[in-house]
Amino acid sequence: MTTPKTAFGQTIHHVELADWLATATTHHADGFVMFDWLGVEDAGRPGAVGERHAVFLHVIDPRTREGVMLRTEIGTGESLPSVAHLWKGAGWHEREAAEMFGVTVDSDTEHLLLPDSFQGHPLRKDFVLASRVVRPWPGRLEPGEDNTSAPSRRRTAPPGVPDPSWGPRREEESPS
Repeated sequence: MTTPKTAFGQTIHHVELADWLATATTHHADGFVMFDWLGVEDAGRPGAVGERHAVFLHVIDPRTREGVMLRTEIGTGESLPSVAHLWKGAGWHEREAAEMFGVTVDSDTEHLLLPDSFQGHPLRKDFVLASRVVRPWPGRLEPGEDNTSAPSRRRTAPPGVPDPSWGPRREEESPS
């Protein structure tokens, strides 16, 4: 296990994926028996080779009211060991991680929120919002979309905006 780091009153343990379950079990045995949350975020650029996700687990010791956060990274083809047998509430969060991010979890990962026919993982940065292809965004344009901002070295589209391979957007189409 790595040395924990504390910042802003929060202790964070950066854990290797192989040590995830052992570290979680140790913290549970040490009194961190109150589950707070488990979350996932993209830990890299979408579409990059070796795409990774960061997984966070926050648990609390009710005697001291102190919390600890475990963090690990999971790559494509890797599986996250389940901690739902330690904290029952983690089961729902693990299922959400599997459904919304495509993270493989060693537990029951039946659908929670989306229908079985749904394709893709809507909370990933590389998930394209198809509605933005069909019609223009009704609200204010995102930075970089209106072509009035100062040029930058790297043009990045805001999340949900499709790349040019989806074809021209409706407002860009020429009248026939």
